[in-house]
Amino acid sequence: MLDRHPTLLQPYSERAKTATHPLSRYLFRLMDLKASNLCLSADVTTARELLALADRVGPSIVVLKTHYDLISGWDYNPQTGTGVKLAALARKHGFLIFEDRKFVDIGKTVQMQYTAGTARIIEWAHITNANIDAGKDMVRAMAEAAANWKARIHYEVKTSVSVGTPVAGQFDDGEEQNNGGSDRDSDGRKGSIVSITTVTQSFEPADSPRLAKTNEHGDELVFPGIEEPPMDRGLLLLAQMSSKGCLMTKDYTQACVEAAREHKDFVMGYVAQEALNSAPDDNFIHMTPGCKLPPPGEEENGHVEGDGLGQQYNTPAKLITLLGTDIVIVGRGIIQAADPPTEAERYRRKAWKAYLARLS
Repeated sequence: MLDRHPTLLQPYSERAKTATHPLSRYLFRLMDLKASNLCLSADVTTARELLALADRVGPSIVVLKTHYDLISGWDYNPQTGTGVKLAALARKHGFLIFEDRKFVDIGKTVQMQYTAGTARIIEWAHITNANIDAGKDMVRAMAEAAANWKARIHYEVKTSVSVGTPVAGQFDDGEEQNNGGSDRDSDGRKGSIVSITTVTQSFEPADSPRLAKTNEHGDELVFPGIEEPPMDRGLLLLAQMSSKGCLMTKDYTQACVEAAREHKDFVMGYVAQEALNSAPDDNFIHMTPGCKLPPPGEEENGHVEGDGLGQQYNTPAKLITLLGTDIVIVGRGIIQAADPPTEAERYRRKAWKAYLARLS
């Protein structure tokens, strides 16, 4: 049993009040509202499958994890593409998008990979993650890129155009209107009134991820009970992995903890196998992959076989109640089920039950 850090015994609603990162505060509130601490790892192979799965399973999850480079048919259009459609589904069902990019490179390279290129990940993914083998300065570089991006798009320009013909009240006092008399000037030319076009621009705050609006039906829908997420972007540090033979040492994990504490305005938490909060003011979110339930009817905490390719599985009860993670990440256990929405609900109920057991 882990030493009981205060965050392990606090409800998500309480942790929302003290979390440093705005997106963490939002996510804790969302988890409390939906009674869900489930993330779906949407590792499908086509854009059509991805969008359909997100729509079907969205009501049960609080995070959708993507690998955009697995997807064939990904539409990179910044106004109507796959990222924009995912953002619309996230608003509709109430979940955040986590692009599992695992950045690891020199600072300048990751800045460009994050904010530019074909995918422009920062524009549609609320959360991404990084492996800090390249050094902790990489985290600082990503934080700077995210801050610069937010500063550039913090205000959007609203343009309005009005076209019309002046009415009587719009004439100056010295002007006269023709009241039944001749409509010609003294030199015989016919008089006319030209329509006036007025263009005005104003700057309005753009504090939500709705950077582009599609015209598709349902794009305007927002999950009830909570506002849209803040514009802030968040980073998860890949501190531990669930694969057999993982080479991430304790020193590496500790470096992740140090980097997170140094960049609380950007780092939300970790992808890890156990809770890493240890300092009194730590309140980082933990997400854990490798979660799987035995088939319905079998012992909930029974043994769950790996996939033969190095992946090792644990149940929600072990990961949340014993190891202290906050959000379990489930992929094939839901995707390959006969009825993914029903299976997602089974995982949601089990994971939430484990969270309530941890509180008690």
